[in-house]
Amino acid sequence: MKHIDAGVLNVAYFESGPADGPPVILLHGFPYDAHACDAVAALLSAEGKRCIVPFLRGYGGTRFRDPATPRSGEQAALGADLLALMDALDIPSAVLAGYDWGGRAACVVSALWPERAKGLVSCGTGYNIQNIAAAGVPADPEAERRFWYQYYLHGERGRAGLAENRDAFCRLLWMLWSPTWEFDEDTFARSAKSFANPDFVDVVVHSYRHRFGLVAADPAYDAIERRLAAQPTVTVPTVGLQGADDGVDPPGETDEDAPHFTGPYERKILFGVGHNVPQEAPAAFAAAVLALG
Repeated sequence: MKHIDAGVLNVAYFESGPADGPPVILLHGFPYDAHACDAVAALLSAEGKRCIVPFLRGYGGTRFRDPATPRSGEQAALGADLLALMDALDIPSAVLAGYDWGGRAACVVSALWPERAKGLVSCGTGYNIQNIAAAGVPADPEAERRFWYQYYLHGERGRAGLAENRDAFCRLLWMLWSPTWEFDEDTFARSAKSFANPDFVDVVVHSYRHRFGLVAADPAYDAIERRLAAQPTVTVPTVGLQGADDGVDPPGETDEDAPHFTGPYERKILFGVGHNVPQEAPAAFAAAVLALG
């Protein structure tokens, strides 16, 4: 594991592959960590790619450099973190590939700074930029049921529950979101170490409250949030991957994300795969990255 100061964070990350290879940044989601991309990074490194796999803010060995920095989990912060990491590593552009929170960071950078993204692989919701202004519009009852964990975290009971039972809470989400993935205890334990990060609870709770407009943003990211509120299109070449068995964000018959992509775009549905695409289907994930160059 390596560390580098990048923006407001000291980022912990894995690096593999040739130092002069075409860069790929692999980004994990909630409630997972960088180990979700272990197999993908091995496959891509063998193809000559330089793979950077960071722990997001609030996870693993990543730490805030200043104790006074707000522990925000908002989408603009995730995008800014990714941009700062690329700057710190002197990476002008890279293929950005992620899912869940990591997919959101990749989408934000791809939409707002397309010159930094040679291509985008986005899993689950392909267009992963939140429309916070519409957060109060109810979804259908089945979708609302799947989002129970978000509403749970809106209250202090949920915050306390996550703080006291973080491993059990996260293991339950793994099971619900990937019902056909038979992960073993060692696999979960490897990632669960990241949930002991002292900022994990604060960042997670802020994320699920901010996206519903329930808490204030970090003012440092107001300019980015204003740009994201316009729901900017993604112009870079994109592959969207969706697990057919995704228990929280199942693919619909109609690709409602397609209008948000004005560059080359393809959606692929992976059968027998749930929410954690890179860990459940590393070969398919790696193939999508390689297809983008």
